[in-house]
Amino acid sequence: MGKPEIGLSVGKQIVAGRVRDNLRAYTMVFALLVIWIALAFATQGTFLEPRNLSNLFRQTAINGYLAIGMVFIITAGHIDLSVGAVAGLAGAIAAMMQVHWLPALGAAWGIEWLQPGWPTTMIAILAAVAVGTIIGFWQGFWVAYGDVPAFIVTLGGLLIFRGTILGITKGVNIGPMDPSFRGLGQSYLGFAGGMSLAVLAVAGVFAFALAARRNKIKYNLAVRPLWVDVGIAGIYSALAVGFVITMQRYRGVPLPVVFLIVVAVVFSFIFRRTQLGRYTCAIGGNLDAARLSGLNVRRVTIQIFALMGALCGLAGIILTARLNAATANAGNQFELNAIASCVIGGTSLAGGAGSIPGALLGALVMASVDNGLSMLNVQAFWQQIIKGLILMTAVLMDAKSRSSSS
Repeated sequence: MGKPEIGLSVGKQIVAGRVRDNLRAYTMVFALLVIWIALAFATQGTFLEPRNLSNLFRQTAINGYLAIGMVFIITAGHIDLSVGAVAGLAGAIAAMMQVHWLPALGAAWGIEWLQPGWPTTMIAILAAVAVGTIIGFWQGFWVAYGDVPAFIVTLGGLLIFRGTILGITKGVNIGPMDPSFRGLGQSYLGFAGGMSLAVLAVAGVFAFALAARRNKIKYNLAVRPLWVDVGIAGIYSALAVGFVITMQRYRGVPLPVVFLIVVAVVFSFIFRRTQLGRYTCAIGGNLDAARLSGLNVRRVTIQIFALMGALCGLAGIILTARLNAATANAGNQFELNAIASCVIGGTSLAGGAGSIPGALLGALVMASVDNGLSMLNVQAFWQQIIKGLILMTAVLMDAKSRSSSS
């Protein structure tokens, strides 16, 4: 009789641990649903119309790129206050490359393909990502080898890059962009592309669920009944199909959202399944233990800051494409939204724990609040106050969850 009772007790502990670990995610999903329902009533259903939801997800996408990178930064125990400025600078450089620098170079050298078009679009994209990566590497070097707190390094970077944007743009908008570039932020997947995305999403969800189940069985870990796993995968699949169908009712799935999905899948794999992700969690969880175990903390620090810079470059590209121009204040306060998204999504400010899906959920919460309050014509100062209260509440939840688990 003793062994079955022990097994039952262990099973209960495992279930309780899973519920405790996922409680934050469940809470945020519930909060998002409450926000959407409240805004739907307040706007007489306009908030949930396909056109507005399409704009909402496009708005979420830009912050989502930054939030993904910020998960690595915060999980490692750092902070990056310069991501908005880096994104704005990368977008400004992309615009200057396509609108002014490359055409001028082409005219001087007699090279026709340097006029606005696909070649200059590709060069501008590579330049923006390269600039972001170099900036991230540079800031990471200061943190890793200069032993300067990331808060100070990135605060200085924020001022430097904001000044650089003003110097490059002269305070005026740089545009319009070539249609090949503009399409990166304004295009949509057609019906065939949307349905293909839905099929891939369903196949990916079931493949992931079955692979996770096989791994648990392989290592003799507790598994849920098969019908439960299939049911959960079915719910996620239904949500993916519903999302695609809703987007098709307007113009299709926005291209920036497609890019975000791909980036999220890739970086979720990196964060959960690679050495870089595990080392990031180890550094944030216990820096001294990570060093004593032989982990090259400096190298990992530079890598995650370079990763953050590359994602800033991508965000800057999408932002410039969406606006069809680079502006002097592009990316303003994006760093606050990215940090808030991570904290809302369960990334601990103490380091050691983070979630990319959670950060994207947090980005959707922040975008929903922005979008809904703007639709209700709420004054700008109230919007800032409400967003600040949401961030403070999320930090309070993080502190309480850490104190209860210690």
